[in-house]
Amino acid sequence: MTDIKSLRRILNNYRTIAVVGLSGKWHRPSFFAAKYMLEHGYNIIPVNPNYDEIIGQKCYPDLASIPEPVDIVDLFQKPETMPEYARQAVSIGAQVLWMQLGIVNNEAANIAHSAGLEVVMDHCVKIEHARLFGGLNFIGVNTGVISSQRMKVIAN
Repeated sequence: MTDIKSLRRILNNYRTIAVVGLSGKWHRPSFFAAKYMLEHGYNIIPVNPNYDEIIGQKCYPDLASIPEPVDIVDLFQKPETMPEYARQAVSIGAQVLWMQLGIVNNEAANIAHSAGLEVVMDHCVKIEHARLFGGLNFIGVNTGVISSQRMKVIAN
């Protein structure tokens, strides 16, 4: 379930994302992805027992501690931990189990699918949002110049 139509629907319909393993270090991929999604109108819930707050949001030690409904459980964890997080996502009533870029775990996918959750594996939520909703300019790809001509380079 990683077709464009499904990814677009998930990112359109589900707005609360629990980011498991979100780091408070600005240079980590989890921080960058969560900050981007927060700036694009998503409710980000950090899940990391090592912090009280990340990106200005209260941080929770685990998924069970989150006091509000969670739509997407976004996992920045080792692949072998995915089945346990899939069980936790099911227990809190999440709608989507999202395993970040480079993470594939079929056991976790089966756990989530059999409980009715949608599953995304080996995709980054930030990259997919930027690709599908025009946010690539956030990282400097969109120059704002539309032209079919190459830029002239002047040698010194």
